[in-house]
Amino acid sequence: MRPEAVQPPGPLRAACAALVLWFVLVLPHRPEDLSPEALLSLPPELPLLLALSVMLGRGRTGRILLVSITAALVSIVALKIADLATREVLGRSFNPVADLPLIEATRRILAGSFGTAATLILALALIALLSGLAVALWWALSVWARIAPRLRPAAILTLGAAAAGIFALSGPVGGSTEFAIRTAQTARQSLTDLRAFRAAAQRDPLKRRDGLLSAINRDVLVIFIESYGRTSFDTPFYADTHLPVLRKAEAQLRQAGLSMRSGFLTSPTQGGQSWLAHASFANGLWISDQSRYLAALASGRQTMFHHAQRAGFRTAAIMPAITLPWPEAQRMGFDDVFTAADLGYRGKPFNWVTMPDQFTLAAADRLLAEGDTDPRPVFAQIALISSHAPWVPIPSMIDWEKIGDGQIFNEMAEAGDPPRIVWQDRARVRQQYRKSIDYVLRVVTGYALRHADAPPLMIVLGDHQAAASIALDDRRDVPVHLIGPEALVARSAAWGLAPGLVPPADTDPLPMEAMRDLMLLGFSDAARVAPP
Repeated sequence: MRPEAVQPPGPLRAACAALVLWFVLVLPHRPEDLSPEALLSLPPELPLLLALSVMLGRGRTGRILLVSITAALVSIVALKIADLATREVLGRSFNPVADLPLIEATRRILAGSFGTAATLILALALIALLSGLAVALWWALSVWARIAPRLRPAAILTLGAAAAGIFALSGPVGGSTEFAIRTAQTARQSLTDLRAFRAAAQRDPLKRRDGLLSAINRDVLVIFIESYGRTSFDTPFYADTHLPVLRKAEAQLRQAGLSMRSGFLTSPTQGGQSWLAHASFANGLWISDQSRYLAALASGRQTMFHHAQRAGFRTAAIMPAITLPWPEAQRMGFDDVFTAADLGYRGKPFNWVTMPDQFTLAAADRLLAEGDTDPRPVFAQIALISSHAPWVPIPSMIDWEKIGDGQIFNEMAEAGDPPRIVWQDRARVRQQYRKSIDYVLRVVTGYALRHADAPPLMIVLGDHQAAASIALDDRRDVPVHLIGPEALVARSAAWGLAPGLVPPADTDPLPMEAMRDLMLLGFSDAARVAPP
């Protein structure tokens, strides 16, 4: 039996409790919904929750159900916060199946950019927020559970459902219930897609193909430029700075006897998760989340670097952002892996960025040739990071011969305002991002010019666009440039790449995962293939 209600709450207390529930339910999960109209809407779940609280009362069953409702609402709020952050940074919704590993990656980036103490404070604040929210929700539901009903439970529930229907008709479509259902459907669909992806990873028509890459008689460098996107070509705020740099470099490289072709690729990610782009490029698969990334590693699929090994290349990875053990590299086809600690940098870090890109490229030359008696040409992946957030501070180009152990960069590493100051102004963040890409373009094209007498084949590409709020562009297109001898670069014309470093504005992007097969077959004496 339902116990007698003790000290029923007054109207003000009941109204405050309803306000707590309203605030939790009305919290949006999309940045564009952070508007007065959305925040002042009437969530249809509110009258149902109030009716359930009154109907269940303070008995044991009621308390169990109120605990369950409280836990569900706190979970929904946590998912909404995750969704807001993921949409703002990566331009997509949060996937509870694939995105949980991003928590640790986010922690490392925040600690590197804003400091360990600030990151710890943020984590504790989030925990305190959710804990306080749980207490507030329990209080609010308990207040309404103490109201003595004058109607039968069925009548109370009917009135609540009717009010919910009226609220739903009067407000915008898409409340917390719909969000929770859609999130659950996303998780279920992800598991289904993952099974199909695992099967696709096992199907590889090139697995036992011989003669791939046989047309290449020199070193090959696959150079990823962090956060280098199509916005550098199409958005005036960025293009006005970056296009002159590219056009000047194009003229210099052509005068030095180098050939160039360029186009665009569609990256599987935006705003972060560079490794998904690296993996899509190397595996020839669309690897758009961490689940697919791990599935590709477990599949034993032959990456571009496995094929390069079979073709007689010495494969290597130059990864200045890797500061922790990286055991999965053993399954990627690399003979040698050089992480941050292996590159010999003795200068100060640029916040999260461990070392300037100019040093990384100089270190790559040194490490790949130093004391090496291996006659095989090199096929290397180099992941540059100077254009990684927080884009503060930004190094300047120096004489290549003066780089040494990197201590020459120390003064640059301490210049300017720290991230916590710069990131208070979104306009300043965009300016810093623009400068960082400007710097990296000068470094990479300068590096190509420096090796013009004995040029490697360079495949230079962006890993992903910056977050849409920074890039001012929500597309996932990134540039790709081939730089090297004419005989090799010309083969990419069949893929749709245009001459020079600046492709036509109306160029359609290729899928990034198509690059593995295009390169394997396109640089084979046996075949030249068109894009799929």
